[in-house]
Amino acid sequence: MTVVGPFGLNVRDQALEADVQTGLTAVEEGLLEATKSEVPFITEAAQHLVRAGGKRFRPLLVMLAAQFGDPYAPGIVPSAVVVELTHLATLYHDDVMDEAAVRRGVASANTRWGNSVAVLTGDFLFARASQILADLGPEAVRVQALAFERLVTGQILETAGPQDGRDPVDHYLDVLGGKTGSLVAVSCRFGAMMSGADETVVDVLTQYGERLGVAFQLADDVLDIASDSHESGKTPGTDLREGIATLPVLRLRERAARMGLAEDVALCELLASDLSDDARHAEALAALRTHPALEQARRDTVRYAEEARAALAPLRECAAKAALTDLCDAVVHRAG
Repeated sequence: MTVVGPFGLNVRDQALEADVQTGLTAVEEGLLEATKSEVPFITEAAQHLVRAGGKRFRPLLVMLAAQFGDPYAPGIVPSAVVVELTHLATLYHDDVMDEAAVRRGVASANTRWGNSVAVLTGDFLFARASQILADLGPEAVRVQALAFERLVTGQILETAGPQDGRDPVDHYLDVLGGKTGSLVAVSCRFGAMMSGADETVVDVLTQYGERLGVAFQLADDVLDIASDSHESGKTPGTDLREGIATLPVLRLRERAARMGLAEDVALCELLASDLSDDARHAEALAALRTHPALEQARRDTVRYAEEARAALAPLRECAAKAALTDLCDAVVHRAG
């Protein structure tokens, strides 16, 4: 049994492993080529997160989805480069919005060069992704444009918060569908579409990607609370410090409103306070790590991962389907 991709995914078929590894190597080369500029400083900034590594989760999904058609079709690697460039660009922007100091175990671009350079570097990556996309045809452009609209809409909805009367958890899950699910779904869609897979297969894989993407982000929410920086590659409790209510916090508030327990209400008040103070932040993080709300968030992660697994049912049995199923398990394992 061999290992490839994020979370130590086991790929149990040698031919599939070879195809995936070859594809991911080509994607890595494509990312470095796409982030080169005639201006050395732009190259340095644009390659900052590329060279920091990362799970390459989205390109992996492109490669696996392509197995349901011709996995050697010429558009597969470029489409994987497009989705990863788009993802990287959003990270530059997210770190500015969140004032994050660490990303993938290295100083974030905004910490190293300032907010303006980080934002403009993200824009540069979007531009390069668009250039590659233009060569993949109008349908690919349309698919990416719709996904990008959903991604930005999700970010705006997160910033605006739920409307009066809207359940905060439902609102948040909709936000994740836009912010994360959309691009993961496109990764699966591009892989299948570029490989010439049947349209029904393309649709099945797109639905799988949407659900897996939400599960993936929910696992990140859990990790942000439960892990140390070595595990996650970023500072634990970043969202807490910035006052961003991820699912564990929303589940805590829900429980506090429903049960009215003094300790739950007190923790909600602590989380609503100024957590820029390191001692208060550490206290809040420690309390949430042992709270039932974190376990509820883990169960939510499992639910979405199981929905992703169920979406694969119509596909033929093959090594790629087994690997996609294993990814569901890997996401759940990642959340503990």
